[in-house]
Amino acid sequence: MAVVTSCVLFLCLSAYFCFLMTALGVTAGAHRLWSHRSYKAKLPLRIFLAVANSMAFQNDIYEWSRDHRVHHKYSETDADPHNARRGFFFSHIGWLFVRKHRDVIEKGRKLDFTDLLDDPVVRFQRKYYKSSVVLMCFVIPTFVPWYLWGESLWNAYFLASILRYTISLNVTWLVNSAAHMYGNRPYDKYISPRQNTFVTLGAIGEGFHNYHHTFPFDYSASELGLKFNPTTWFIDFMFWLGLVTDRKQAPKEMIQARKERTGDGSA
Repeated sequence: MAVVTSCVLFLCLSAYFCFLMTALGVTAGAHRLWSHRSYKAKLPLRIFLAVANSMAFQNDIYEWSRDHRVHHKYSETDADPHNARRGFFFSHIGWLFVRKHRDVIEKGRKLDFTDLLDDPVVRFQRKYYKSSVVLMCFVIPTFVPWYLWGESLWNAYFLASILRYTISLNVTWLVNSAAHMYGNRPYDKYISPRQNTFVTLGAIGEGFHNYHHTFPFDYSASELGLKFNPTTWFIDFMFWLGLVTDRKQAPKEMIQARKERTGDGSA
């Protein structure tokens, strides 16, 4: 408790900034850019997202994107790395504690991931991943508050680094667990992923999961545009700066037709 109550405003703001950067490295980077190719990013933005992804410490871009593509291809089967049909605990964190099911490995080998390694940013991050994680996830969040305003290393380490890292891991895992179990299915009632407001708030826009699994190519991962989707805000801002091109979106007619054909009628 002493660690929390001695925290200063600047440290809280620093920890939250690191959380947002961490989240973007996953949501805008490993997920929407590299896993789904839902938009194109120029080199400076790809470098930033790779750095932010190292701060997230959730496996390197290649490995994260590889597992995610397998998840989409074989969702809720034994070939899904975090198959939600095996229960909340397994899909949330348990899948990281056991060996991958043989179907994950065998069927994953049939998918093409060469586009990932064709990106020099992905190759560089993968090569130096361990050292980049130590620097971005632990050293910088700890030493910046200490250097800039004299915060204690103890407070900076446990709040801006460890607590921030723990929270960011769990909000990402909630997309695999809660967003596959709790919520409505306005686009496709025949698949497990759901629309989950709580996950959307925590994972800065990734909780519109029934939509995302129905239209995985959509850069916004939602038809609701800027309605609490900070990742989409970020991508749109980068587009305005000229660092993003070719944003893919599902046409409104396609979305409406899918709702009427397979939706649960909740939207």
